[in-house]
Amino acid sequence: MTEPFELEPLDVRHVARLRELHQQPGVLRWWGPMEPGFPFDEPESQRFAVVVDGAIAGLVQWGDDSWEENRHASIDIFLGDDYTGRGLGTAVVRGMVRMLLDDHGYHRITIDPAPENAAAVRCYEKAGFRLVGRQTRAYLEPNSRQWKDELLMELVTSSD
Repeated sequence: MTEPFELEPLDVRHVARLRELHQQPGVLRWWGPMEPGFPFDEPESQRFAVVVDGAIAGLVQWGDDSWEENRHASIDIFLGDDYTGRGLGTAVVRGMVRMLLDDHGYHRITIDPAPENAAAVRCYEKAGFRLVGRQTRAYLEPNSRQWKDELLMELVTSSD
């Protein structure tokens, strides 16, 4: 069983620890270099600190850049290296999905992991996401400066 966690809306008291976690090898590999304003560098996203037993374990965020005709949310997550591999990521993603479905009325949620991030893909599949396809040369990888692919995964509720 996964340990209990809380999602706390991003606050200045989370900054130092989230910046530390962002520099850990497992986070840095997939999130790239930290922006100077992190974790307040994406005002269009709703961010939450993932807290386990009073300790900040990671960050989860959601955003919506859709229109009424194609309304959907997207999410992203990282956990510090000490918190991976024990089901916490899946539980957090499931919690975020419940919030977006129940509290915000979304019917479709997307996430776009790197194809090489097998642990993340498994996590998202366990949380109910399915692979839609591969987006070719979707982002410029900050360290190598090469264009990299992303997977597109989605969770869609049944239609009315």
